[in-house]
Amino acid sequence: MPPLRLATRLRTLCLAWLAATTLPACAQRPVSVDTLPPPVLAALQRAGVPPSALSAVVAPLDGGPVRLSHRAEVPVNPASVMKLVTTYAAVDLLGPDYTWDTRFYTDARVEAGALRGNLYVRGSGDPKFVLERIQAAFAALQGQGVQVILGDMVLDHSAFEIDPHHDPAAFDGEGLRPYNAAPDALLVNFKSVILRFTPDAQAGVARVSSEPPLAGLAIDATVPLARGKGCGDWRGDLQGRFDNPNAIRFEGRYPPGCGERIWPVAYQDPASYAARALEGLWRASGGLITGKVRTGATPPGVRLLHEARSLPLSDIITDVNQWSNNVMAQQVFLTLGRLAPPRLDSATAPRGPLQPIRPGRFERSREVLRTWWVNTFGLKYSAPVLNNGSGLSRDERITPESLAQLLRHAANNPNGQTFVQSLAIAGVNGTAARLAQGPGSAARGNARVKTGTLRDVTGIAGYVQAQDGQRYAVVGIINHPNAGAGRPALDALLEWTASAAH
Repeated sequence: MPPLRLATRLRTLCLAWLAATTLPACAQRPVSVDTLPPPVLAALQRAGVPPSALSAVVAPLDGGPVRLSHRAEVPVNPASVMKLVTTYAAVDLLGPDYTWDTRFYTDARVEAGALRGNLYVRGSGDPKFVLERIQAAFAALQGQGVQVILGDMVLDHSAFEIDPHHDPAAFDGEGLRPYNAAPDALLVNFKSVILRFTPDAQAGVARVSSEPPLAGLAIDATVPLARGKGCGDWRGDLQGRFDNPNAIRFEGRYPPGCGERIWPVAYQDPASYAARALEGLWRASGGLITGKVRTGATPPGVRLLHEARSLPLSDIITDVNQWSNNVMAQQVFLTLGRLAPPRLDSATAPRGPLQPIRPGRFERSREVLRTWWVNTFGLKYSAPVLNNGSGLSRDERITPESLAQLLRHAANNPNGQTFVQSLAIAGVNGTAARLAQGPGSAARGNARVKTGTLRDVTGIAGYVQAQDGQRYAVVGIINHPNAGAGRPALDALLEWTASAAH
C-alpha cells in the first residue's frame, strides 16, 4: 500500500477507535491546525474565493495551544480591523480615563455683556467635539457674560500638523463621504452636514433642513416631489450640487415613497468648515460677533475663560470600534504622536497615562506605535505597518498571528476590559449586528468583534465565548477581489469557534 494511503487508513482507524476508547497514542495525534473547518471551506467555495486568500487564527486566551492557524504569519491588509491596534495602544499608553480639552482664551476683559477683544479657541484633538458639546461650551461662555465678541474668534489648530492640501476624494473618489473627513486638532462635528428631507405631499415638495448652521452657506429649502411611490436611488434622484462652498442645490426630485430620510455629507470646503460652523452656532445661540472667525495661533499671556473636556477615551474607542469611525480613529492615532517617543526598553518603557507634549504628526504616531509594539510584544510578533491608524489605507499591513497576540495580551491587561467592551457584539449592535444571523447561531451574543471592509478586503477580529467554556481570540481576514462575497466564510469561522469543542 502506498505510504500516503497507509497513513490515511491508519488515521481513520485511530479516530474510529478513539470514539470508543481513550487510547493515548491516538489522542496525542491532533488534526493539523492549518486545516480550515469544512463550513469555512464551503463558504469560500461558494464565494469563489480560494483558501489561500484567507488568513485566520483561533487561539485560546488562557495561553493554551492554538486551535487554528492558517497563513497566520502572512502580512495582510486588515482594513478597519487595524483600529484595534490604535485603540489598544491608546488605552495602554494613555489610560481609559484620558480626556482631550478644547480651551477658550481671551486677551481682553469682559464687561457689560461684551468681550472687548478676541476669543481664542484652541483644540487638542478631541475626536467628538460635536454640536451638543459646542452648544454647552457657548452657553458656559455666555454664562460668564460673553454675549458679544468685540473682536475676532481665532481658531487654533496647531496641536496637529497635517497636510493642509489633503484631498478627501484621494482615497476612493468619494470626497463627500463623511468617512473620508480629514483629522483636525479642532475637529468640529466631523466636518459634516446632516441634510434632512421631509415630504410634504400637499405642497408637492420635500422640505429640507440641515445642521449645523454654517455661516455663509445657502441650502435649497425645498425640492419637488417625484411621481410614483417607490424610493430607489433617492440620493441620485436629488441630483445634488456640491461644487459651490457657499451653496448646496438640488436639481432633481425627491421620491415621496422614501418618507423622511437624512443624508450626512462631508462639507465641500473642509478647510473653512470649523469657522463656518462655530460662527453659525455662536449666532444661533444668541451670541454676536463684530469681527471675523479665522484661523490663528493662541498668543502667550492670554487668560483661560472655559475648558471643554471631551468624553473619556473609553467612550471614544467604543465609537471607533463599534461603528468604525475613521476620523475619530485618526484623531486618537495623532494624539499618540504627540507623546514623547518611548525608549526601546521594556523594563523602563513608560506606561499611561501620559500627556502629549508636541504637535501630532502621522510619522510621529508611527514611531510611537512601533516602539510601543516592540516594548509590549518583543520581536517574536511582527510589528504592524501603519499609515493613519484607521485602516482606511491600501498600505497598512499586519499578520493575523500578531493581531491575535494583541487580543490575548489585552485580555490580561488591567485596562483590557475597557478595550474588550469597546467591541461590537455579533448579531446585536454596531457593524457586527449583521453577523451571526443564522437560526440557532452559537456566536450571536457570544462574540465581540471588530469588522473591516475595503475594496478587495474583508475581515473580523475579536473574542468568542465558546460553548465549551473556553474563550478565544479570533482573527479572519480575506484579501481577494471577491472578498465581499467571502464574508459568510468569516461568519462560519465565528460559528465554528463558538460551537462546542471540536
